Amino acid sequence: MDRRTVDLEGPVHYADFGGSGRPIVLLHGLGGSHANWLAVAPRLARIGRVLAPDLLGHGRTRSLGRRATVDGNLRLLDGFLDRVAGGPAALVGNSLGGYLAIAFAAAFPARVTSLVLVAPAAPVSPRALLDREVLTLFAGAALPFVGGAVVRWRRRNGPERLVADSLRLVCADPARVEPEVVEAHVELARERFTFGSGVVREFLATERSLVARLTRRGRFREMVRRVRVPALLVQGDEDRIVRLESTRALAAVRPDWRLEVFRGVGHVPQLEAPGPFLAVVEPWLAGAGASPPPTGPPLHSPRAVGSMERTE
Repeated sequence: MDRRTVDLEGPVHYADFGGSGRPIVLLHGLGGSHANWLAVAPRLARIGRVLAPDLLGHGRTRSLGRRATVDGNLRLLDGFLDRVAGGPAALVGNSLGGYLAIAFAAAFPARVTSLVLVAPAAPVSPRALLDREVLTLFAGAALPFVGGAVVRWRRRNGPERLVADSLRLVCADPARVEPEVVEAHVELARERFTFGSGVVREFLATERSLVARLTRRGRFREMVRRVRVPALLVQGDEDRIVRLESTRALAAVRPDWRLEVFRGVGHVPQLEAPGPFLAVVEPWLAGAGASPPPTGPPLHSPRAVGSMERTE
């Protein structure tokens, strides 16, 4: 893995895992980074050029005046595909990254070849039983004046504890994550602890903008229906963040999309179950997910990326 930086209205850090041919862009979730893909990216580089950007306010990418929102990260993805990927790409997105992948594919079908949506952020199904701890964290973060305190409280015991608590939240069994991958997360967390209080504001900006979009159920379904490329849904049945019922509701909107459920796995199967994850995702990307992008004009002009939150 090579660490690189590209100027997209400011520096954006990304990991280049090598490979050749069609670009495969990996998009992490809320509070995550390129490190979320360390267990699977080297294998995926066998079938394409694998790139993993740190989104605004995440990993090593500081916002630096840019908006660390869904809207801002769609602009980042727009520039990243132009400047780094250099052409249509397969988008593999986890959680927040899954939402971004859907939104971008709906707006620019000719720039996306396929989607792999790993527990993508979606409106909560009425049938889903919400996890009390997750609900408390997200509800607290959404409240004015309270959100900052909630995030700072989670960071109170240092990088090692923050990573351990995060893995406990997103994994059914954190012990399954490879030790060197855990250490990479801790190393990055130590670096982020030197960034100052801005990381809290950036996280809250991203979280609140995502939640605001997910409350618009009708617009979300319309966006999903506009996607013209094939998609693979990957979900753990013990996911506490995005419940399986919510992903099944998404799959019902697009019955042509394939859904794979991993038993006994949480929100980040690429970390917790990299072997089974690759066994499903690798052949799919090499086969059904390798078709060329659809022809025809984009549904939005490139300039519209910056205003998609207001206009979709």
